Amino acid sequence: MTSRMKRIALTMALTAVLPWGQLSAAGEPSEVNADNLEYDMSTGLAVATGDVLLKQGTSKMTGAKATYNTKTQEGTIEGNVIVVRDTLRMTCERLVTNGQEKLVASGGVQGVDGVKSFTASQVEYYPTKNKYIKIPGGGTVVDQDGTLTASYMEGWLDDEHYIGEGNVHVLSGSRNLEAGGDHADFVGKKEGRVVLTGNAWAIQDNNTMKSNKMTLYLDQNGKAKVKQK
Repeated sequence: MTSRMKRIALTMALTAVLPWGQLSAAGEPSEVNADNLEYDMSTGLAVATGDVLLKQGTSKMTGAKATYNTKTQEGTIEGNVIVVRDTLRMTCERLVTNGQEKLVASGGVQGVDGVKSFTASQVEYYPTKNKYIKIPGGGTVVDQDGTLTASYMEGWLDDEHYIGEGNVHVLSGSRNLEAGGDHADFVGKKEGRVVLTGNAWAIQDNNTMKSNKMTLYLDQNGKAKVKQK
């Protein structure tokens, strides 16, 4: 049996042999490549193992094992997972997708999109909603204006707008600024500001400020102006 024939062999259970890798999925063209592939035509379920590559619309995902339903576009891929979609590259141990609308990554998640990046144990990613991310278990987001860490986070990568809840910590090395509080609303792209509420504090150039609500304006010249309420 040739190498190509080995790669297209399917373990059949109420199925028929399909052309290698081509799966007809609802809405978006999809393709699954792997060393071993089982596909049930009646249910639409494909199980792939060994050097798995799943292409779904503009997304490419690699891992050690994957399941994918061509009828629902729901899938799971695990084992040193790498996800590439447009300008985003994300790595994790396990990824669940419901098609092109939502990806849920877990296990040592690290994502990079241009100058922006994020790390967490779990991330929900909505690519069609201005690259909205939700980090329910806490994590860190980094962009050109600084670093935001919190126990719960959500934000929009395209807008550089992030919200943090609980144990908020803001760090901007270029501005020699460190700040924190119970809640943060961080807008970098359009407004260049961070609003901290609840036990808010900030330190810059050996100056310490505390307030229940504090707004930090991030100037382009590398300074930070503070407004306290």
